[in-house]
Amino acid sequence: SHGRICQYVAQQSGALVVSVGYRLAPEHKYPAAYEDCLNATQYFLQNLELYGVDPARVTVCGDSAGGNLAAAVSQTLAGRSDLPKLRAQILLYPGLQALDFNLPSYQQNRGVPLLFRERAAFLALLYVNGDALHMQEVLEGSHIPPDMRLKYRKWVSPD
Repeated sequence: SHGRICQYVAQQSGALVVSVGYRLAPEHKYPAAYEDCLNATQYFLQNLELYGVDPARVTVCGDSAGGNLAAAVSQTLAGRSDLPKLRAQILLYPGLQALDFNLPSYQQNRGVPLLFRERAAFLALLYVNGDALHMQEVLEGSHIPPDMRLKYRKWVSPD
C-alpha cells in the first residue's frame, strides 16, 4: 500500500528506502507485525555493506500502525551493541498508546476522518486480540487495572 510513496521519498531524498511488508491483523495478531519489522531491520543492519549504506545514516520510519512498529523496533534496538545504532526515527501520526482513549487528543480529534476515536480503539483491539469484543471497555478505560493507571499517569494523563 505504501510502495509509491516510498519510491517518491527515495527519489526526492536520494536515499535508499526499504519497505517492510509485515503481516497484518486480524489474521496475524501481535507480535507478528512487530517481529516481521524487527527481523527485517536487524537483517538490514547486519548487511548494510551489501546495499552500500552508511551505518551512521540508517533511519526507521512509519505512519499510523507503522509508526508504532518503527518506535517499538527503535526501542528494542537502542540497547544493542552488536548492530549499528539507528540515527533517527520518523513517526507520522503513530499509534503509541492504548491506555486511555479519553485523553484530549482523542477528544479533540474524535470526528476527524481516519483518526476517529472509535476506529483507533477498534484497530488497536484487532492488532492485539484479533477481535474487538471489548470495545466498550476500552473506550471507557476500564480495560486498564487501577494500579497500572496509577503507574503510568505521569506520562498518560490529560495534563
